[in-house]
Amino acid sequence: MAIGKRTKKAREGIDREKLYPIAEAIKLIKERATSKFDETIEIAMNLGVDPRHADQMVRGVVNLPNGTGRTLRVGVFARGAKAEEAKAAGADVVGAEDLVEKVQGGTIDFDRCIATPDMMPLVGRLGKVLGPRGMMPNPKIGTVTMDVAGAVKGAKGGSVEFRVEKAGIVQAGIGKASFSEEKLVENVKALADAVAKAKPAGSKGTYIQRVAVSSTMGPGVKVEPGTVLG
Repeated sequence: MAIGKRTKKAREGIDREKLYPIAEAIKLIKERATSKFDETIEIAMNLGVDPRHADQMVRGVVNLPNGTGRTLRVGVFARGAKAEEAKAAGADVVGAEDLVEKVQGGTIDFDRCIATPDMMPLVGRLGKVLGPRGMMPNPKIGTVTMDVAGAVKGAKGGSVEFRVEKAGIVQAGIGKASFSEEKLVENVKALADAVAKAKPAGSKGTYIQRVAVSSTMGPGVKVEPGTVLG
């Protein structure tokens, strides 16, 4: 496949085989994020796990110190006082049976989903809809909770969910190209530390094997895995 002029130019000065320290890699990515919109800076981490085995699943949530630069729409399944609490905290969509019906009908007006524990028998019906999107509420990552206000504020304030994919890769957005290099590095380290703490018992050998960063429209840069940890 032919490489476009823009891509060719963006790749100039990047050694495709070299492993760069994270600060240098972020600098290279930022310099090449020249689109008319504020590109998202993303990280991909190859882990030494096989997520087909239950004891090697990696999943969690982390609050990035400098936020994500993205405004998440938050949906909350709750009733009564907890529903009011969620609305007051800034939830975009709040409901119970009515919201379940809406989602079953194919309308999903949110990016992150939170539920109170008593709502889970109802929300469980949405497994086939929310599950494949990685949006099913889960107590392990704090999205099934009685503290709906805290969960909503966390989601709005820059908390990032991470989950290992089939190939053993964790991918996440860690900020925008408009962020300073220092803020992006801080966010990378916060995410990498959270992923490291989530290392499952079934993982043997090197856990964080390969790391790369990229922007929405830019090339990927390989990173020295040891430099992403705080």
